[in-house]
Amino acid sequence: MTRIVADFHIHSKYARATSERCEPEGLAEGAKIKGINVIATGDFTHPTYFNELKYKLKDEDKGLYNYSGIKFILSVEIALFYRVKDISKKIHIVILAPSLEIASQINEMLSKYGNLSADGRPMMKLSPVVLIDELMQISKDIFVIPAHIWTPHFSLFGSNSGVDKIEEAFEDQTKNIFALETGLSSDPILNWMISALDKYALVSNSDAHSPEKLGREANVFDLDVVSYKSIINAIKTRKGFIKTYEFYPEEGKYHYDGHRNCNVVLSPSESKKNNNKCPACGRKLTIGVMNRIVELADRKYGFKPENAVPFQYIVPLKTVISKAIKKGENTIHVAGAYNKLVKYFGNEFAVYEASDEQLDMAISPDVSQAIKKVNKGEIKWVPGHDGVFGELFFDTSRKNTVDKKQKTLEEF
Repeated sequence: MTRIVADFHIHSKYARATSERCEPEGLAEGAKIKGINVIATGDFTHPTYFNELKYKLKDEDKGLYNYSGIKFILSVEIALFYRVKDISKKIHIVILAPSLEIASQINEMLSKYGNLSADGRPMMKLSPVVLIDELMQISKDIFVIPAHIWTPHFSLFGSNSGVDKIEEAFEDQTKNIFALETGLSSDPILNWMISALDKYALVSNSDAHSPEKLGREANVFDLDVVSYKSIINAIKTRKGFIKTYEFYPEEGKYHYDGHRNCNVVLSPSESKKNNNKCPACGRKLTIGVMNRIVELADRKYGFKPENAVPFQYIVPLKTVISKAIKKGENTIHVAGAYNKLVKYFGNEFAVYEASDEQLDMAISPDVSQAIKKVNKGEIKWVPGHDGVFGELFFDTSRKNTVDKKQKTLEEF
């Protein structure tokens, strides 16, 4: 068996607001530092990038492609814009393709619905039903994943989506949906509160716009043969799908409700007391992921389905080091400690798989203790809201923060 870590949703330098290093060279380098074995190409619909992929990637003849020792899986995120009963809908979809030949056919099909050259994440005037129908006519091996399903904007179940059930968006094509991407602002425990999602595998990806952000969330597999088909089969059956690495959802940009310009952060119960209006300006709050999940939940927080894939919380290592030594994430002090840990353990994910004794041997006591606290959940957050990432605190006495115990008691 071969253990791999995979990140299926990233973006290239041809998407808006992305690093120039988001190309095979930079992505391969970033994957090695993080500990990722299979990384998404991202953005294969962009004509220039697609030609670059064809030129640079070496075909492994297993539906995966190699560059500098890292396996690449062909992927793209599509932004769909469509109308249902005169109501505008917006949803993002991740597509995985089994070969460059099939990816080329996908590009030809999508070119009928939008300008593929405009952005690495193309905007299509197309419904998800028509999209999947046309994809399945090209190849049944194409894999479709609704992206970051709970974020308020451009998602399946977000507070602005108007969709409460998968069938409302995908109709008869729901049969071709086997996995859902939880997004950075939710975790499996929150998704397990909704029984209708039990039939779908929950995958976790970074949606990275720079090599440094790769693997913020990721998927871990044990496979006999590492191939496109073996990975897709493991997701569908959950056999060999070992676990996901997860953000603490409080860190995600849309976990709680709020108004970033008013510096207002509210839990679902607090929002309800305010009739979902901002107490500072009186306008409607941006309703976050947790509130939306609570609205649709038919189970208590903490329920675990029998066939659920396990998960492990992580926090980006530079964030942990920064908080531990009280220096900015972009300082030489943090970089030095980070490089020391990566060199000692081989990659960033290996740090979170290390024992307490190994951590004590590798790094200073303050950083070692901080990593242990992350692993044990002995941390608090000012939750992310309205596009602002959450802030980590190791000081558990700090006010205006939340932890899992508080969440369980207050919200569920």
